[in-house]
Amino acid sequence: MSARALRRDDPLPLWAQLQRDLRRRLAHGDFEREFPGEMALRREYEVSRNTVREALRALRTEGVVTAGRGRAPRVGEPTEIQQPLGALYSLFASVQAAGLDQHSIVRTLDRRADALVAVRLGLEESTPLVHLERLRLAGPEPLALDRVWLPAELAEPLLDADFTHTSLYGELARRTGVRLAGGTEQIHAAMPTPAERRLLGCPPGTGTFVIERLGRVASGPIEWRRTIVRGDRFAFRAEFDARQGYQLVVAAVPAVSPPNLQPTA
Repeated sequence: MSARALRRDDPLPLWAQLQRDLRRRLAHGDFEREFPGEMALRREYEVSRNTVREALRALRTEGVVTAGRGRAPRVGEPTEIQQPLGALYSLFASVQAAGLDQHSIVRTLDRRADALVAVRLGLEESTPLVHLERLRLAGPEPLALDRVWLPAELAEPLLDADFTHTSLYGELARRTGVRLAGGTEQIHAAMPTPAERRLLGCPPGTGTFVIERLGRVASGPIEWRRTIVRGDRFAFRAEFDARQGYQLVVAAVPAVSPPNLQPTA
């Protein structure tokens, strides 16, 4: 795939335009044999050495591009976020365990009614809920679109939380004293809608995992969550042994139209 010309009249700095184009080419499978050196990139994009180095800085920090002294740069192995099956996990903790910085773009945090979710939580349809929608990032790249609902009677204190760099479960425990004890989770593969693909920055043809979770405390369910995760950045891990064995419950997923996840104002 050929390089795109960088524009001097673009408000985006030249190094950022170059980095964006290199990510595009990497996503399409360019540079499989080797990654071009700084001199080659300077000639191809007609930019200065400092522009090239600034564009490569984040790619090297993330491990997308690696280079040793005296060795040609190459494309690194992608960092994969792992979630253990059968455990109550936090995406916040999973990203940090992979050695990546995690942060979120909070798209929605409000109080609302949702009849379908309320029923799933065993509540009256008109029961007020706290709704949080976040675009979750691992390093500088999007990882997941996360939407969660909790009863407002319990979760009202969360409306004052800053979820840019913190976990929902951590804030829930700190502000309300509530800790989830378990729940049920269903995971299935799906192709993202155009809106989801744009938000997640999915390369063409990349599928997603859809994770639906009903979280519980001793008294019953308090959390309904739907998370859409990039399939090229996430994996599930299971453990087994000779005495305990291994049990996997596979549930049929009905063929239904995907819900409307158009960006909210």
